[in-house]
Amino acid sequence: MNLYKLVKFTLSLSIAVVIGLGCTKLNQNLNSTLTNEQATNALGANGTQLLLQTAYNDVGGPFSDPGRISALEEVTADESVVPTRAGDWDDNGKWRALKLQTFGPEGVDVIINAFNDLNKLNFDATNVLAFSPTKGQAAEARFLRAFSLYKLLDLFGQFPFRNPGDNLLNAPKVYSGDSAVNFIISELTAIIPDLPPTNGMDKANIDAANTLLMKLYLNRGAFVNREAPTFDDADMQKVITLGNAIINSGKYSYSANYFDNFSPTNSNSKEIIFASPNTSGVSTNNTGIHNMWWATLHYNSYKPLAPQSGWNGFSTTADFYNSFGINGTPTETPTDTLLDQRIGGRHYKGVTDVSGLRTGLLIGQQYYADGSKVKDRKGNLLIFNTNFSPDLKETGPLLEDVGIRVLKYLPDFSGNGKNYGGGTSGNWCVLYRYSDVVLMVAEAKMRASAPDNAGALALVNDLRSARKAAPMTSMVLVNPNNLNDPNTLLAERGRELYWELMRRTDLIRFGMFMKAWYLKPASDATHLVFPIPATALAANPNLKQNPGY
Repeated sequence: MNLYKLVKFTLSLSIAVVIGLGCTKLNQNLNSTLTNEQATNALGANGTQLLLQTAYNDVGGPFSDPGRISALEEVTADESVVPTRAGDWDDNGKWRALKLQTFGPEGVDVIINAFNDLNKLNFDATNVLAFSPTKGQAAEARFLRAFSLYKLLDLFGQFPFRNPGDNLLNAPKVYSGDSAVNFIISELTAIIPDLPPTNGMDKANIDAANTLLMKLYLNRGAFVNREAPTFDDADMQKVITLGNAIINSGKYSYSANYFDNFSPTNSNSKEIIFASPNTSGVSTNNTGIHNMWWATLHYNSYKPLAPQSGWNGFSTTADFYNSFGINGTPTETPTDTLLDQRIGGRHYKGVTDVSGLRTGLLIGQQYYADGSKVKDRKGNLLIFNTNFSPDLKETGPLLEDVGIRVLKYLPDFSGNGKNYGGGTSGNWCVLYRYSDVVLMVAEAKMRASAPDNAGALALVNDLRSARKAAPMTSMVLVNPNNLNDPNTLLAERGRELYWELMRRTDLIRFGMFMKAWYLKPASDATHLVFPIPATALAANPNLKQNPGY
């Protein structure tokens, strides 16, 4: 096969996958000049592995940027806000539409892009199965597909599905509700015995598959009835059994420093179950994890080696900050043990000594590494505050300073600062983490028909001890009258998992998503799921627009 034909084949393959899973209005003469055997030969000896790697490469990017899938999970919830600062961050009002839940059937580009990103992973993972994969390769591809289908179900309430051998002229089947949950469960159950036991956290692995199973069982009631979720005891027992197997495996332990899990060397973490890898100084297949700090930090946050340090966008609120139950603000002492590690405000070697930046939630006056005070671009002292305008349109001399900033992923200052941005940062994108498993077990214990609240509290306090937080003396699942009540399991999930793309899902499961909270009025059931993009509806008649859109 000459180069032209190989390129033509590759392009045709990509088009065929997209059409095959998302379109039925086809040219009846659609055909291929290559048989599957010829296509396999064209790809070469490692062709199937290359296709599998393509699917892996689809994972990280959409989950490494606060402005992509994260925006659907965090901005629509209570943990993230993107105010318009004069002309900055207006973007035709899309961030306000997400925060206030005012978007309609046309959606915003973030919604459309999320649907397309997740379906690309769905398509590329399915594509692997058409090229004679080994059992292990097929299991990995089906896990990645299940990973994408779960998130499509979570965000959009339905997903299209097509097997490689299905007729391209027929519309892809669409799953929703309980049938969707059962289908993904059946996929995961089938592939777990074939997942390579030596796979690390950067590949589909048995613990990652079981973590995804836990999420399906825990969220089944919410996926079936988002307005009023119910929780079947059999599902809760499965969550407990699966979680206990991971907890008792001895493979995972809490990090001495919470932010080690998000540092440029977090590939060494004993908490991470599944992640998308990056390598410092390497741009190839980098997920763009630097967006996690660029999107939140002020333009002047770090000057010595980066004249522009951030985009001054994503922030959080005083209500979320106060959900930590903290009186006062973090001190500058690197050995401060009086505060929950997760709220941050502490020194971190290799970050604070280089830039002055601290970990976690950044509030108040900001400093450079030499102790001098940071100023905004107007010359005012950069004092991050919580004085949001109710309409999220900031004006006045201090508009650049509004909002507590969130430095969860710690900047990579290696390479003499060159890896701070530009797609060469080494932090791995964390997707599943041990503490989430522990908190899911605690929740299932509390939701079981015979609740084990004491057992749940013990698990939570063990986690809090690792985070240098005071133990809780009592805990309920949720306070329906106070979203930020610190003595709830929902609040503990927020403290531990903020900005890890789970908050909207949690608020729905705990029955709090439609309630009013700071900057958001009470809402109806429409926005419990996002609208299906018009292009997808036109391409696949089996997809149905969600109610209210």
